[in-house]
Amino acid sequence: MNVLHTKDLTGRTLAAWNAEVSARIAAIDFAPVRTEHFSATLSDSDLGPLRIARLATSATAIERSAIHIERGAPFYLLILQRSGRSEIAHYGKTVLLGEGDIVLCDGAAPFKLSCAGAIETLLLRIPAATLKEHLPSPECFCGRPLRGSEGVTAIAATMAVSLFDQLEAGFSLHYQERVARHLLDVVATAYALAFHTPESRSSIVSGRCATVKLFIEQHLRDPELTPCAIAARMKLSPRYLRMIFASENETVSAYILRRRLEQCARQIGDPAWRGHSMTEIAFGWGFNSAPHFTRTFRDRFDMAPREYRRLKLDEGAGQFRRPAPVGRMLDAQAA
Repeated sequence: MNVLHTKDLTGRTLAAWNAEVSARIAAIDFAPVRTEHFSATLSDSDLGPLRIARLATSATAIERSAIHIERGAPFYLLILQRSGRSEIAHYGKTVLLGEGDIVLCDGAAPFKLSCAGAIETLLLRIPAATLKEHLPSPECFCGRPLRGSEGVTAIAATMAVSLFDQLEAGFSLHYQERVARHLLDVVATAYALAFHTPESRSSIVSGRCATVKLFIEQHLRDPELTPCAIAARMKLSPRYLRMIFASENETVSAYILRRRLEQCARQIGDPAWRGHSMTEIAFGWGFNSAPHFTRTFRDRFDMAPREYRRLKLDEGAGQFRRPAPVGRMLDAQAA
C-alpha cells in the first residue's frame, strides 16, 4: 500500500501533488478552496487488474479536463463517496453525491468533482476492456449516480471498502484477480437494477448516443460543431443522428447549446476567471456572437451573465470567510 500526504510535499508546489496523484491514479488537477490550508491523503494499491485508492481531502475541486486526456489505454474511474458531500459534472450531467453514492466516469471525457468541505472517497481505476466484460456499454451509465440507499449499491460499496481495508492489512495476491472481478460483477448488477438495462437493440442505440455525447464533450469549444458536422465526422446520417437522440427529449443542437452555457456559467462564477470578459469566456466555448450568448444565457439562467457572475462571486466570498479546514501549508514555503 502506497501512502502520500500533502505534508510529504512541504516546500513544494501544488503542482507536485497533482503530478503525484496523476501518476498513481489518473491525470487530474486539484484546485483547493484555500491553497495555504490544503490537506489531503492518498492511499493506493493494485487489486488484480484494478487500481484502488482512498482519497481524503479538504475543500477542493478535482478536475480532469481536455488537456489531461491523452492517448493510451482507455479506462473508467468509479468514485465511491465514503463521507461528506460533493458535486460531480460529467457527460453533460451534474449530480450531488452523498455518503455511499457511486458514480462512473469515462477517462476519455472531462469531469469535475467539487466539494465545499472535507470528504473521503474511494477511487477505482478500471481498464475499459475489463469493465466491458462485466458491464456492456458502460458509457450509457457514466455520470448517472448509484444511490447508497439502494440495496445492491450498498453491498457494492461495503464490499469495495472491505477489500481496501484488507489490502491495507495485507491481502494475498492469489485471490486479488478473483475478488476484483467479483466486485465488478456486483457493481454491474447494481447498475442493471438501478437503470433497468435495455434490450439489445435499445442498448446499441443508447451506446451510440453516449458515444455521440462523448464526441460533443470533446469538441464543445469548436464553433463549427453542428449536427451536420458531427454526423459527417462520425460517419452517421443526419437522420440516424436525430433518431438516436430522440429518446433524450433534447435535440442535438439543444444539447450542444445547453452544455456550452453550463460550461460558460461555471467559468463566469469561478473567481479564477474574474479577470476574463464574458465575451472571452463565451467565445472560448464555441459561441461566435456575443448578443446570441447573452440572450441564450438569460433564457437558461433567468439573469444576464454579469448579474450571474456578481451573484456567484458574492456567494463564494461568503463561503471563503467561513473557517477553513486546518491542514498543512502546501505552497507557503514555495512562495
